[in-house]
Amino acid sequence: MRQASEIALKLSSLSIYNNILQQSVLKALYELLWATRSDVKELAVAWGKFVQALAEKNAIDASAQAITQEILYHQNPFSLKAAGKEHLSLGLIEAAKRDLAVLTEAAAIAPQDILDACEFRDELQYLNLPQWKTGELSEYLCGTAETAAAKLAKFYREHGCGMFAKYRAFIWRNHTIIPVEYPDQTQMADLKGYEEPRQLVIDNTESFLRGLPANNCLLYGDRGTGKSSTIKAILNQYHMQGLRIIEMPKEFLMDFPDLVAQIAHLPMKFIIFIDDLSFSQQDDTYASLKAVLEGGVAARPENTLIYATSNRRHLVRETFSDRNGDEVHRGDTIQESLSLADRFGLSVNFSLPSKEKYLSIVEELAKQRGLHKYMDQLKQEAEQWAIARGGRSPRCARQFMNWAEAKIKFAKNV
Repeated sequence: MRQASEIALKLSSLSIYNNILQQSVLKALYELLWATRSDVKELAVAWGKFVQALAEKNAIDASAQAITQEILYHQNPFSLKAAGKEHLSLGLIEAAKRDLAVLTEAAAIAPQDILDACEFRDELQYLNLPQWKTGELSEYLCGTAETAAAKLAKFYREHGCGMFAKYRAFIWRNHTIIPVEYPDQTQMADLKGYEEPRQLVIDNTESFLRGLPANNCLLYGDRGTGKSSTIKAILNQYHMQGLRIIEMPKEFLMDFPDLVAQIAHLPMKFIIFIDDLSFSQQDDTYASLKAVLEGGVAARPENTLIYATSNRRHLVRETFSDRNGDEVHRGDTIQESLSLADRFGLSVNFSLPSKEKYLSIVEELAKQRGLHKYMDQLKQEAEQWAIARGGRSPRCARQFMNWAEAKIKFAKNV
């Protein structure tokens, strides 16, 4: 194998994938390769950092896989254009191929290769340095550089690029888009009832994904009726078609221009999710949302929609004392309060179910969980459960079924 420092020099000359050296495993490997030309202390330190980086990725026995993951989820001109299904110029492809050949060579490095590259390797023997295994190269890097580039372009087209290929859900915090490691796994099959209002949201989302006109959407109504769960289920159903969700707390609405500036150029489709939306009369973020929805200088990009949930149809809280105030043009203020909800092109109502509908939801959940033979008992207990908790709702039905299922299965195992 060639000298480790030669591979380090090649890594220094990466072009399309240049800033991939900021990723933890490749950065540590790069420093380790250069350390072979230094001294014992520097190499020992770099060796420990590289093994630590592998351990954090659970890849001590598969270093090549860890490097592949960093390549797969790297955002660069090649991955961006491929994800956007744009034409890849010959020059871009050739530069990517050259980078991938270098990265493949680096991914194959084993501990003995590092030791063999050191003139002071005899001094390292007594350290008993921890070892790692390279493992098999990922299918994306197998074969020629041309084959690897084609495989990666296909991956980017199908999954997106950067962290948006690895994750589907995100949260906006401190002017940064932060990925959610473990997003809510609610599926459409888990949601019972409300098929008609839910279908309106689904149809709007499908239009958005197809590049057709679509509206910002307000899901409003009683608590526990599945408004937020509908949006989470939509993400899980359509993320393979390029849908991503970024949850934006209401108090950060003034950051909206900063957020869209970070995603406007990306090929994926984004829903900005604002949960439990409502305002007081003195709320400064009220005007920010109005501008975001319609009328602001910073336009909402075509790859972005806003989906919000609220327990209120009129999003601005208003008291009788507000109505009896001494404002001269009170009607104008009332119209302004109503105009915020009107700026959502699609408003969908989720209201509390009747007793019959509530028990129907319980029945559907029982069938899904294989508890249909206990139906008569479940319906009786479900109504008692709802009365004790102050009202019927899909959330109440789901919570009851969690309790009932546990009770039934525990009794069977005793």
